[in-house]
Amino acid sequence: MMIAYLERFLHETEPESRQDDDVSTLCGSLELQGTIDFDATGLAAKDFGGTHAFKPLAFIRPSNTDDVARVVKAAARSSNLTVAARGNGHSINGQAMADHGLVLDMRSTERNNFDVRRIDGAVYVDVSGGALWEDVLTRCVSEYNLAPRSWTDYLGLTVGGTLSNAGVSGQAFRFGPQSSNVTELDVVTGNGDVLTCSKSENRELFFGALGGLGQFGIITRATVLLQPAPDMVRWMRVVYAYFDDFTRDSEWLVSLPEGDSFDYVEGFVFVNSDDPVDGWPSVKLDAKQRFDPTRLPRSAGSVLYCLEVALHYRNCDHPSTVDPIASTLLERLGFIRGLKFQVDISYVDFLLRVKGQEEHARANGVWDSPHPWLNLFVSKSNIAEFDRAVFKEILKDGVGGPILVYPLLRSKWDTRTSVVLPEGEIFYLVALLRSTPPNPKPPSIEKLVAQNQEIVQLCCRRGFDFKLYLPHYKSREDWKRHFGNQWRRFVDRKASFDPLAILAPGQKIFPRSNMPISPDQL
Repeated sequence: MMIAYLERFLHETEPESRQDDDVSTLCGSLELQGTIDFDATGLAAKDFGGTHAFKPLAFIRPSNTDDVARVVKAAARSSNLTVAARGNGHSINGQAMADHGLVLDMRSTERNNFDVRRIDGAVYVDVSGGALWEDVLTRCVSEYNLAPRSWTDYLGLTVGGTLSNAGVSGQAFRFGPQSSNVTELDVVTGNGDVLTCSKSENRELFFGALGGLGQFGIITRATVLLQPAPDMVRWMRVVYAYFDDFTRDSEWLVSLPEGDSFDYVEGFVFVNSDDPVDGWPSVKLDAKQRFDPTRLPRSAGSVLYCLEVALHYRNCDHPSTVDPIASTLLERLGFIRGLKFQVDISYVDFLLRVKGQEEHARANGVWDSPHPWLNLFVSKSNIAEFDRAVFKEILKDGVGGPILVYPLLRSKWDTRTSVVLPEGEIFYLVALLRSTPPNPKPPSIEKLVAQNQEIVQLCCRRGFDFKLYLPHYKSREDWKRHFGNQWRRFVDRKASFDPLAILAPGQKIFPRSNMPISPDQL
């Protein structure tokens, strides 16, 4: 009854014309504890990227994992319905959308799990896939003085959302991505089955779901490894004129043994100008600090580089005790003396550092404007040429936001997951975090997207060893090239856990089918 009703409305009626009693009928036929909302389908048709818009048939707010499973099973019994899990709407290219399908608002399940437990001497927290990382942070620290080990720069993201991609930040060189710091998941597969999985139980689903782009299941619970939380952070930035110096120092720092390096290592490119967004002012950590351009060598080019590092410490340690540790490491680095910036802030404030920027961006309208971002993993063997061709040429005037570039270690990633990486131990995250402010008139979105494509095509043309992070492609051949020799494994997992290709249609990898996917057909 429910499927026939949905399909009739899918083909004959616009969602806006449905009445409240229709919504009640659907909820009753699905026997959900949550709700179905036809009035919020416009919200589910948007994301942070702002470059795609696909309106779903319904926006469903599940109350629990059983609700999620009921919706997926209902879609499986239909001839054409798809299901997308939406976290906090921070995808860039419509990955969490379902054109004339069903979108699940996973935030409605955020309070379902929170249980700290000890297993074999280690401490873990069970959290909902719909919980925001910022809430996990504040609760773990305030109630237990513990915290997860690996983060993303922005914590207004859901646990299930980042684990479905990887989840990286300045701690990943030491602990790996967030997907390397979970031990157990509850996953609703495309068959509507609810399975608990780990490295020893339903292991193929466990590794498939981690970095799996939502293709094999919807993560509704995760068990995340915790460690004692520090109280304070010494946050430092130092400036480089030359890319070779920047990469040499950053690679040295991430390769040091644990305890001998900083606790956080990132970096970014900025424009050699006084532009408030892309230039010198973007480096300062405090409004009272001053960037002195007279310190720059005359040979400095159109772009400069900033190495960003941090040391953790406890309240019982006076800040002066951190000085010798920081000084010992910094004196080994080849940055420009006189262009060093630092502040001491709380650990929680450090991890939530982007939240203040978000509030400012919301106030001036930038947050709701399109964000045509591009994220890549680039091999160490190609990063210098990437710098010459992209940072110094294509992007020499900036992107209206941060241009992140910092090294990661392949050995910290579990290659059994669905994430694909460049070869070699060291590779770089490159993130072009574009913003399009309402005023003055920004470049057209089409132009920015075309510039992203130009960069990707350059990488392909020159034979760079690279992968898109948060990937988005338009053709099956592009997806095959992305996964390379892992494509067959990816298809096998799809055939096992979502054979009708119901889940995550916004990724546009597999078309919805009425017959189970056969790996031999792909």
